[in-house]
Amino acid sequence: MAGLSTLDVDFPSSLQTARLIRELQTTLAQRLPKYCSTLFAAKASKHLSFEQIGQAIGRDEVAVAAIFYGQAAPFGQEVLKLSAVLSIPFQQLESEIAGYPFRGQAMEMPPKEPLIYRLYEIVMNYGYAYKAVLNEKFGDGIMSAIAFSTKVEKEVDDQGNVWANIHLRGKWCVSISSLPMEST
Repeated sequence: MAGLSTLDVDFPSSLQTARLIRELQTTLAQRLPKYCSTLFAAKASKHLSFEQIGQAIGRDEVAVAAIFYGQAAPFGQEVLKLSAVLSIPFQQLESEIAGYPFRGQAMEMPPKEPLIYRLYEIVMNYGYAYKAVLNEKFGDGIMSAIAFSTKVEKEVDDQGNVWANIHLRGKWCVSISSLPMEST
């Protein structure tokens, strides 16, 4: 595929390479589709980050990681682009990825992994506060996790403290029960 070789991707320094997510934890891999292990093995052999793969296929790094964990599906030409950037035969990848994602099966509840647990804790501690503020601003409804995007940014403040910024953007879906009824 023209313009999509791994040579087009800036490789991270050796220090950054050591910090890349290289493989699936064995207990997690058992709960994910087979292709997840294929993707992680190719990612490790190429020394690529999710951000680099995302740049190569035209998706955000979080969306790419969701594909690697079996929680999202690649669209259209993305399987071909993944195949090219990861040097996985297209027919193999296409047959392994075929079907729809089976979301939510990988995670234990409550989560045991500390970072994931902290995200869960944020929802436990602030969930009702988020709900109240969202309802006040938008009315009765929900924020979609389907018509949704997210991104992660690193911030360093004036004192040199490193902060993680996680942006969530979901389409607001008005509750049917709050819509006016049409007269017949």
